Amino acid sequence: MIERLIRRFIQEPDRTKDPRVREQYGLLSGGVGIFLNLLLSGGKFCAGLLTGSVSITADAFNNLSDAGSSVVTLVGFRLAGQRADDEHPFGHGRIEYLAGLLVSLLILVVGVELGWSSLQKILHPEAVRFSAMSVGILLASIAVKLWMCRFNRYLSKKLESAAMAATALDSLSDAVATTAVLLAAVAGQFTSIPVDGWAGLLVSAFILRGGWQAARDTVDPLLGQSTDEALTEEIRSIVLSHPQVVGMHDLIIHDYGPGRTMMSFHAEVARDARLVEIHEAVDHIERELKDRLGIETVIHIDPVAADDAATDRCRALVEEAVRAVAPELTLHDFQCMACGDHTDVSFDVVAPHKLAVDDDTLTSMILQRIQAADPRCYAVIQIDRA
Repeated sequence: MIERLIRRFIQEPDRTKDPRVREQYGLLSGGVGIFLNLLLSGGKFCAGLLTGSVSITADAFNNLSDAGSSVVTLVGFRLAGQRADDEHPFGHGRIEYLAGLLVSLLILVVGVELGWSSLQKILHPEAVRFSAMSVGILLASIAVKLWMCRFNRYLSKKLESAAMAATALDSLSDAVATTAVLLAAVAGQFTSIPVDGWAGLLVSAFILRGGWQAARDTVDPLLGQSTDEALTEEIRSIVLSHPQVVGMHDLIIHDYGPGRTMMSFHAEVARDARLVEIHEAVDHIERELKDRLGIETVIHIDPVAADDAATDRCRALVEEAVRAVAPELTLHDFQCMACGDHTDVSFDVVAPHKLAVDDDTLTSMILQRIQAADPRCYAVIQIDRA
């Protein structure tokens, strides 16, 4: 059924990096969510009035807020699909992340309000009337929410969309919450304990947990997160498959929304290579990365000594000194020049953010190691945190 919906409403559904196609997916997800959640909200509200159950009524408002969340998703994808303009030269793709964040905040608000209502029900319990119709509505709601979870999870994986992943997680939380409400409605007929209030409290906990996870997943790309290791290795494999490039470093990827990614890195090339040949190779690499990964790329060229025995020996000495300070340190941009009775070297050291040593102290420690290994070696060091 999901594939049938996609074929019915999405043109060129496999072009998931195309902003226009993503917009169509967002409209489909939002439209389905609005229709089903309004339907569920109306049914549960009627059931809540018939039974006097605070948990069922709260679940109805939960579905109503989900309909609002679907409106946010729909509008968010619509806005994210706008073309770049003078004020936003990289497009509007990050609106998709903002839409996911707003959905998460709505989930959290509903969770807090439901928790408060449930607490009042525990402190001031009221009798809940049992109704076969309400049980039927709750069972239908669980089935619908599980399907919506599967639907949005399928779309989120297809599009790699945090907003749709948040919606899928919300649907799953709703299914669990409604299950708790159903069990409470049945159990309330056999005990005087305010099961309805406790069930509502449990529902609110599920909703808050889901909202927190969804918020975290949408905040990370907005703040800027580490590059996926698999993508990094694929980029490295493509770049180093060209014989003109002997190494690469300082890879930075800028995420301006799904399908709108830019990156830059330094490519190490032999310092005696012909400039025209290197320029042609770099242009080819940029086009290949765009065609295969859909990423706009800017490459900076670093000339290095290749196949030079003296430079290789000096580099090996320096690498050993750097690793002796901390095994996780690496170096790049290594330059070596013999100057009479001493050797000048310069290089960058990549240090992880978690390394609890400031840059000046780290530089001093590395210099001491190099001097101890070869007093005639003078180094200029740049520390990069990554």
